Amino acid sequence: MAWLGKVVGGLVGFSLGGPLGMIAGIAFGNIFDNADSATHGGNQTRYRDFNGGLHHPYMSNSEQKNMTFFVAVFSLLARLSQADGSVTQEEKNTLNTFMVKDLQLDPQSRNAALRVFNAALTGDGTADQFAQQFYDSFKRDQALLQLVVDILLRMAVSDGSMSSKESNLIKNVCKIFNFSESYFDAMCRKYSAASTSEGAYTVLGLTSNASDDDVKKAYRKMSIEYHPDTVQAKGLPEEFEKMATKKFREIQEAYDTIKKERLIK
Repeated sequence: MAWLGKVVGGLVGFSLGGPLGMIAGIAFGNIFDNADSATHGGNQTRYRDFNGGLHHPYMSNSEQKNMTFFVAVFSLLARLSQADGSVTQEEKNTLNTFMVKDLQLDPQSRNAALRVFNAALTGDGTADQFAQQFYDSFKRDQALLQLVVDILLRMAVSDGSMSSKESNLIKNVCKIFNFSESYFDAMCRKYSAASTSEGAYTVLGLTSNASDDDVKKAYRKMSIEYHPDTVQAKGLPEEFEKMATKKFREIQEAYDTIKKERLIK
């Protein structure tokens, strides 16, 4: 991630503002403090904004967007881990496994993710506030909103089950993202579907009552939204591009399953 390398190198700051800016300031602020001490007297300029974020004119809009996505995801995952009370070591282990296997983060990225996660555990801001700020930044891109919901659900069920409090948190995120309750129910069925066929329909956001035309339309729409070229054009952090690519494969497999079942040509 280009933005992460710049932040860790102390070369640029960032300006997010709002609750996510506060979390980012806690997570990465000391990097700038240390860098300023090491380069005192140089011509680099860094300063904090009143919302707790950091700002520097050399971070591009694309890099700013990448950081917002990254900070929002791991802040929400922190609140999800806290949904049932204190965060256990098992939950931390689950997060680490998720970062390695699902997101395939390199060591530097994992360290940054843990900085954000731990900052969110102790910092202010609710899951609803994090979700609202994310929605305000990405409301025109439904695929990215869906990807965040998918990530939260994957994490929630990664220990074998999803608690009612975790379910309620994700349901509230869906409401903030303007997704219907039926969408949330369908996504939950995707992760609890007893049969491959049922799971295939929920991947496409459908039920088994959908017509062949509805299946084709849903497949075409989602395959375009999650196509690697489309995702790359959004400027998504490369680690989350891998997650989107995995979802793209799921869409292909779901459609193939339904096609074989219905003999769709």
